[in-house]
Amino acid sequence: MTTTHDSHAYPPPPGNAPGNALGDPPGNASGPDGLVAGPAQGGPGRGGPPGGGHAAGGRGARTAARLWRGRAGDAPWVRPAFVGLLLVTAVLYSYDLTASGYANSFYSAAVQAGSESWKAFFFGSSDAANSITVDKPPAALWPMALSVRLFGLGSWQILVPEVLMGVGTVAVVYAAVRRRFTPAAGLIAGAVLAVTPVAALMFRFNNPDALLALLMTVAVYCVLRALEGARTTWLVGAGVAIGFAFLTKTLQAFLILPPLALVYAVCAPTTLRRRLGQLALGGLAIVAAGGWWVAIVELWPASSRPYIGGSQNNSFLELTFGYNGLGRINGDEVGSVGGGGGGGGGRWGSSGIGRMFDASIGGQISWLLPAALLLLVAGLVVTSRAGRTDTARSAFLVWGGSLLMTAAVFSFMAGIFHEYYTVALAPSIAALVGMGVTVLWEERHAFAASAALIVTVAVTTVWSFTLLGRTPDYLPWLRWAVLIGGLAAAAGLLLAGRAGRRGPRLSLGAAALALVAALAGPVAYSLTTVNEGHAGSIVTAGPAAARGGGGMRAAGPGGDGGRVPPGQQGQGQQGGPGGGAAQPPNGLPGQGGPAQRQGMGPGGAGDGGAREGGGGGGGGGMGGLLNGATVSSEAEATLRQNAGDYTWAAAAIGSQNAAGYQLASGEPVMAIGGFNGSDPSPTLAQFKEYVAAGKIHYFVAGGQGGQGGQGGGQGGGPGGNSSSAITSWIESTFTEVTVGGTTLYDLTAEK
Repeated sequence: MTTTHDSHAYPPPPGNAPGNALGDPPGNASGPDGLVAGPAQGGPGRGGPPGGGHAAGGRGARTAARLWRGRAGDAPWVRPAFVGLLLVTAVLYSYDLTASGYANSFYSAAVQAGSESWKAFFFGSSDAANSITVDKPPAALWPMALSVRLFGLGSWQILVPEVLMGVGTVAVVYAAVRRRFTPAAGLIAGAVLAVTPVAALMFRFNNPDALLALLMTVAVYCVLRALEGARTTWLVGAGVAIGFAFLTKTLQAFLILPPLALVYAVCAPTTLRRRLGQLALGGLAIVAAGGWWVAIVELWPASSRPYIGGSQNNSFLELTFGYNGLGRINGDEVGSVGGGGGGGGGRWGSSGIGRMFDASIGGQISWLLPAALLLLVAGLVVTSRAGRTDTARSAFLVWGGSLLMTAAVFSFMAGIFHEYYTVALAPSIAALVGMGVTVLWEERHAFAASAALIVTVAVTTVWSFTLLGRTPDYLPWLRWAVLIGGLAAAAGLLLAGRAGRRGPRLSLGAAALALVAALAGPVAYSLTTVNEGHAGSIVTAGPAAARGGGGMRAAGPGGDGGRVPPGQQGQGQQGGPGGGAAQPPNGLPGQGGPAQRQGMGPGGAGDGGAREGGGGGGGGGMGGLLNGATVSSEAEATLRQNAGDYTWAAAAIGSQNAAGYQLASGEPVMAIGGFNGSDPSPTLAQFKEYVAAGKIHYFVAGGQGGQGGQGGGQGGGPGGNSSSAITSWIESTFTEVTVGGTTLYDLTAEK
C-alpha cells in the first residue's frame, strides 16, 4: 500500500517555519480536490518554503492575521469551516446545559467551597471549612471554582468551563492533524471528536475527565510539534501539560507517556544523545508541573490542612499509588465501594480485550474504533518507506500508540471503571480517522489503498448497524439507513475506478455518503445525550436502553437529587425503564424501585422530580453514594439558621450526601468518611471534640448508611468503623427531630 510515486505527498513542514497559535503549518496548501495536500516544492521528503503572511509587520501581527483569516495558501472555505466546526461544537455542548443542575454534586460542592475559601480552592476541599478533600487532586476544580467566584453559584457557572474545554480539545485535535496533513483531515478529526457520544457527555459535565482529555491532547500536540525539528521547548510544553494532567486525575495522565517518549526517542530529527537529554528535560517538566502541589501537600502540617479524601492514612501519595493507582489495575482498593474482582466479571463489568466493544461501553466510544485501528495500520503501511524522521508516520505512531496503550489499560483493569473514562480515547480515535481517511484518499488509485478504504467503510457500517441493533426501539429506521447508505458508499468507491470520466464525481459522492453513514449513529446518540440532564457519580451517554451498567439521568429540576440552582430550570428525566435508575454494575445495591430516582435514598422525591418536602434522608443503599440528597425547603432553612455561629452547619455520612445539603443551604457541611463514607476522617474522638467545641450544629441521619446498615461505611477501610461509631454515638446521645422529611440531630442539645 506504499505510495506509487516518488514525490511523497506528505513532506514534513519546515522545522524553522513559523506557525500560528492553532498550529497551522506554513505551506502545504490543499490539493485540487480540497481533500489532501499536493507535493511540496522541496521535492521528496522535504518541505516547501514557508507560506507567506497576510500582512507585513512582526510575528504577532502575522499570527493574528492567520488566526482570523487562515493561512495564505488555504482554500477560501478552510477557515470558515474550522470556525463553523467550533461554533457547532459549542452550541451542541451548551444546549440545555442547566438540565443537569449541579451534575455531580460531589465536585459541585467542592467547587462551591473553593469559590468561598482560597484554602479550600488550593486543596480541593469538599467544604469551605476544610474538613476533607475530594479523592482527586484539585486542578479540574480550579476553572469551575474561579467561574463561580466571578459569576456566582449555578449550573451554567459550573458547566460552561467544561464546554470550553470541549471546544478547546476539538480545536487542538484539528490543529494537530491539520498541521501535518490537510484541512479536510483536521475537519474530519474535529467533527468525529465533537460527535463522539461520551465526549458530548463529559464536555458538559463536571467530572475531571474533560480537563484530562484536553491536557492529554495538548501534550500530544506538543510532542508532534517537537518532532518536526527536535525542539526542546515543545517537549517541555508536553511535560507541563502531562504534569497538570496528573494534578487532574493522577496516574491516568501517564498512560500516554510510553508511546510519546518512545516515538520521540526513535523518530526525532537529532542525535540519540540529544533526544535522550530532551526527554529528560521533558520528564523534569512533568515533575515540576505536577509535583509542586504534591510537595506542598505532603509537607504541610496535617493538623492545619484538610484530610486527603480517598486515603486511609491522610496521604496524597497513598491515594495516588493506592486507591487511584494500582488499586484501579488489580482491584485491591481499600476503602472502595467494591473491587473489580478481576478476570471476566467484576463489579465494574467484564474485563478483557473486548471490553471497549461490549454492551455498556460500545455505544459510548467504539463507533469508529474499528475504523481507527484499520486506518492506523493503513497509515503505517503507506508511510513505511519514509525515513526515520518522517512526521506523517510519527503522527500515526503517536496517536495510535496513545490509543492502544490507554485502551489496553482500560480493557484489563480490574478495579473501579466507569464508561465515561473512555472519553480519553476520543481524541486519538478522531485523529486517526481524520489522518487515515485522507491518506487513503490520496492513494486511492493504488489497489491496496482503495481496498483498505472500502474495507474500512464496510466494517464501520456493519459495526454501527450492530451498535444500533443493541437498542432496537431507539430510532429503528436509523440502523437500516446506516447499513444501506454505508454499503452503497462502499460499492460506489469500488465502482469509481471503472466509471471513466464519472469516476471522480462518483468517488466524491461515495466518500461523502460514507462519512454521513459513519457519523449518523454517534450524532444521534450525542443529540440524545445533550437533550437530557445527567447527574450523579455514574453517567453514560446515549439512549436509556444503551446504558448497560449504571448510567444516570437527572431525575428532575436541577438534576438528580439536588436542588435547582437559583433562577434556573431543569428537566425531568427518568433513570431507566419503569422510572427507576439503571442498576449499578453486577448487583451493587440499586437506587430503589419505580418510585425512586437515581441517587436518591428512601425519602427522596418519588415523582421524578426534586420536589419540596421530599426529604433527603434514607437509610442505606447507594442513594447517597451516587448523588447528593434531595433537600426540602424546611431542612434548608433549618441548616441556615444561626449557621454563622458554627464551623459546619451540619455533618453527614459520605461526601455526596453532605454535598446535597451544602449546595442547598450554601453553608459548610462536613462529609464524614469522604466519598464512600469509609475514610477514617474524622475519628470518633475528633468528632466528639468538634461537638464539644460547638463547631457542628446538626447531624443529618441516613444518607449512604453503608451497605449493611445505616452509618456503616461503604468500603473495607477503617473509616467504615469510624462512620458507624459516630452515628451510634450521636443516636444514643442527642435528640432526633424530623424537619421536612429529613431526620436531624441537634448536636447542641443532648437527651
